[in-house]
Amino acid sequence: MKLKEVIAVLERLAPLRLQDEWDNSGLQVGFPDAEIRSVLVCLDVTEEVLDEAVLKHCDLVVSHHPLLFKPLRQVSDTTYQQRCVVKALSDGISIYSAHTSLDNAPGGVNHRIASLLGLQELRWLSPKEGEDAGSGLVGELPEAEPDAAFLGRVQRIFGVQCLQHSVLDGRSIRRVALCGGAGAFLLRDAIQAGADCFLSGEFHYHDYFETRGVLLAELGHYQSEQFTQDLLLDCLTGACPALHVVKTALNTNPIRYERLPER
Repeated sequence: MKLKEVIAVLERLAPLRLQDEWDNSGLQVGFPDAEIRSVLVCLDVTEEVLDEAVLKHCDLVVSHHPLLFKPLRQVSDTTYQQRCVVKALSDGISIYSAHTSLDNAPGGVNHRIASLLGLQELRWLSPKEGEDAGSGLVGELPEAEPDAAFLGRVQRIFGVQCLQHSVLDGRSIRRVALCGGAGAFLLRDAIQAGADCFLSGEFHYHDYFETRGVLLAELGHYQSEQFTQDLLLDCLTGACPALHVVKTALNTNPIRYERLPER
């Protein structure tokens, strides 16, 4: 397949018009007429991921997080972004990213999180005008759960080693707001939606003083978006049976959670 044909498939799932204005979803490196036979999907583009793509003979890397957010002032070896661009071009690897175009799409990242939690009656936290799309979701659990039990279930589902959250007070959790990645900008929307709990990958320190009764829980940015890889894999294998599509074997989360020994 041509790269432009693979991109057309991805953009049916995650149309570029749905991305936030600050974002840079889309083609990062490569040429639309390049021939694509094998694809590696990942959350982040790193030098190690590109090494893996070379090892697995992949012509295309499809990521959730864009490699390039800002224009490069030079193409050298000063930053990892520059090194990745040089490596990709040298090894004939194209790079495409579906970021907020996938976050904001129906059936995208947030819908996968909602499905894993068993949420029903879903609606957008912040709808995009004129589109069945938006930022974040809010939905209802089939039955209310005690706050500690609900967060315990969340921790198991997402494989979270250290779940940061606001104070537990024994409340019942039924209505849940969520946003993969950095969702602090939706806190007011979650409060207005009457959410009992707001799950996201990241909040700001001072958000915990402004909860107004909403339980906040941080999954970690990587943990909240890890399932984007499965969405991208399913999209490509379903629509492009001739392509060989694999998911990265690497955990690209740069953050570590450890209890270090006392000295």
